[in-house]
Amino acid sequence: MRAIGAASAVLLSAVAAVTVAPSALADDADRNITSFGFSVTPATVAPGGTVTLTSDGCEEPSVTVTSGVFDTVTLTEGRSGSATVDVEAKAGTEYEITFDCKGERGTAKLTIAQGEPRPEPVVHDQGLPPGAHKGVKAGFGTAAGSGADDGGPVTTEVVTGVLLIAGALGAAVVLIRRRATGGRA
Repeated sequence: MRAIGAASAVLLSAVAAVTVAPSALADDADRNITSFGFSVTPATVAPGGTVTLTSDGCEEPSVTVTSGVFDTVTLTEGRSGSATVDVEAKAGTEYEITFDCKGERGTAKLTIAQGEPRPEPVVHDQGLPPGAHKGVKAGFGTAAGSGADDGGPVTTEVVTGVLLIAGALGAAVVLIRRRATGGRA
């Protein structure tokens, strides 16, 4: 009987983890999920360097890009633009680049370095091929790369793992009960 009580407590803990984990991960993952894609290339640039700004999938004909390290840029849908980083930008500083599509905002980071810029694009297009437009934005779900940007697990992976553990514990409870009753469960 003691094993069944312990197994029940573990199962309740697993159920709690399934209901709490997705909302905890959503706080970090959802902050940059947008209905449109955007990118800053390169992700690291020297002061006075040039970055390429792209946006795709906005229903408006233009996207406004702002930052404290360059002048405001307006992108025409489907076309990229460029911005020159201020010469006075301090090396080692990380700036937030904001893309605004009809009030919906997404952000990317731009790091200022000394010397030659490294061509490391920061792309937030949710894994879609170039030119592809996104469908309706609905529900909780996950987007490709939503948790992988910071090396963390994607919500789906966490929930699947918890469900597998809960299933294994449930099977263990059944086997323990059968063994305790001599196979009559």
